Amino acid sequence: MRREEGGPPRSQLELSVEREFQPDRNHDRGGRSFYFFDLDDNVFYLPTPMYIYHKNSGEEIEMSTGHFAQIAKEIGKSGYYKDFEVRFQDDSGSYRRFRDFGLDVESFEQDVLNVISESDYHWKGPSWSCFYHATFNQRPISIITARGHSPHTIRKGLHQFYQNRLIQHDPNYLGVFPVSNPEVREALGVDPNADVNIPDLKKRAIFKSVELAFQKYGQNPYHRFGMSDDDPRNLDLIRDAMTQLKQRYPKNSFFVISIHNDEMIKEEIAAPKTKSVSTEKSNEDDMKQLPLL
Repeated sequence: MRREEGGPPRSQLELSVEREFQPDRNHDRGGRSFYFFDLDDNVFYLPTPMYIYHKNSGEEIEMSTGHFAQIAKEIGKSGYYKDFEVRFQDDSGSYRRFRDFGLDVESFEQDVLNVISESDYHWKGPSWSCFYHATFNQRPISIITARGHSPHTIRKGLHQFYQNRLIQHDPNYLGVFPVSNPEVREALGVDPNADVNIPDLKKRAIFKSVELAFQKYGQNPYHRFGMSDDDPRNLDLIRDAMTQLKQRYPKNSFFVISIHNDEMIKEEIAAPKTKSVSTEKSNEDDMKQLPLL
């Protein structure tokens, strides 16, 4: 088996300035700020490997999620990877490390433990500061990831950040949606055996998260919703979902948050009658000083 690398960018150090609790932007009107996060290569980088296979010889190549994202369009189609393929068997296929196997410590939790035991913070993703802000201020959070673990496994893994004092509080969960998990797919109204792509499943999870927010916190027009991701393909689906939600709930605010080169871009989805969007930019220092939503 060969391994091909595509690791995270430069190390990111822990923010050193002390924080003070910041209430929700519209707390005086009963509004809450809801954050939705993808995990891999966004909140953090984990060493969870993926695998592709030569169509004829069966040769297996192991690679990082970041490298897989870079070459995904070539697999089975063009270039060096035209004779390779993705295999979908849960126990032996390309995504087997993104599934549960009934272990006391599943691969997700073990990978978290492995990276946080290191002295450097190279595992922090571009949206880590946004995630830290949301957990520090106890914003309601939804986790929306392509992984296939159970929601319990995701919670156990994220609890290790609190257990090791890397976040001040366990996340205030609104929902946990590892959308490749059969039970989660069913909860989203999808047949577990149906051929539905990950972007569509994530879109359903966004709609479900907003529905849960209104159920738990009331249908207040001052609620604000934002999702963070760094993958352009995911950002397109998030923007589409938020646009549909804005049409459905025009009095609420919906945001797409992306981070590039330590610069946060917060894009507010405009009301249906206008095609424009407003954007705000800030560097990493700004993130710990201002309420994002």
